[in-house]
Amino acid sequence: MEHCLNQLTSNVNGAQLLQQLVNGLTLGAIYALIALGYSMVYGVLELINFAHGDVFMFGAFVTVGVVSVFGLHAGSGLAVVVPVLLLALVLSFLVCAVLGFSIEKVAYRPLRSAPRLAPLISAVGVSFVLEAWVATFVSSRSLQIPELLPGSIKIFLGVSISYVQILMLVVSVLMMVGLTVLVRYSRLGRGMRAVAQDREAAALMGVNLDQTISFTFIIGSGLAAVAGLLWTLLLPVGNVMGFLAGLKAFTAAVIGGIGNIPGAMVGGFALGLAEAFGASYASNLSCGFFNSGYQNAIAFAFLVVMLIFRPRGILGATVSDRA
Repeated sequence: MEHCLNQLTSNVNGAQLLQQLVNGLTLGAIYALIALGYSMVYGVLELINFAHGDVFMFGAFVTVGVVSVFGLHAGSGLAVVVPVLLLALVLSFLVCAVLGFSIEKVAYRPLRSAPRLAPLISAVGVSFVLEAWVATFVSSRSLQIPELLPGSIKIFLGVSISYVQILMLVVSVLMMVGLTVLVRYSRLGRGMRAVAQDREAAALMGVNLDQTISFTFIIGSGLAAVAGLLWTLLLPVGNVMGFLAGLKAFTAAVIGGIGNIPGAMVGGFALGLAEAFGASYASNLSCGFFNSGYQNAIAFAFLVVMLIFRPRGILGATVSDRA
């Protein structure tokens, strides 16, 4: 054990720690954006939409399709890349919004009065259908777009952050701030909070339940579309990518405090950091028993620890915080 600790001490330095911090925050930004959708739906319906990860997958495939249609390659200039990515963002947002609305109307609305297990099973079924549809009619292989935003910025001690990572962090924070403002100060947001507190009372006060719940799914699905676009800029996509990403985003929502919008962001970043540091230092800490291949296990072990010591999450979910 002493040998392992000595080796860990010799391998760890400020530059490596800072680089893993950057990598963890970048990965956490994706989890956070997806987790926002989970928290919004749970805040209003107190149900988990396990098809949400596959909505994220659809957004990623739309982006890949748009990039392929316009023939972008690694040497494409920003004058071409930026408009195409904006078009991909709009199209993926629209596709995912329609998909989210359809899932709510088909898989959830008819089961609102049913036992809680019924909509859960329905959502899992929708997830399998979406994965099978993409594998059959789009592609069952892993796809990856060219590097469209190359380059990085040196921060400190040789640590660098790529332009894609900067974009991920900035967009995720802006999305969280925008969503928080929407929920706190808009008429739609007041309706969401009213439905979250007491659905029957909200209906008596004139809140349109169907419309409010549908918009909740639409906004959450749109955020998943943004996450899907950001994912394609850095990582490959596949028809089953939404399953694991969705599970981790759900884990992030629970860690942060499910039903709490800032909590989803905090949970996403916390999970990303746990994965990055765990994958980097797991081998030394375990004397070679674990390695970087156990990063998924590390992420879910983090969830188990949180559920034991902080079951309400880092920020905790309160009715007034729910979306």
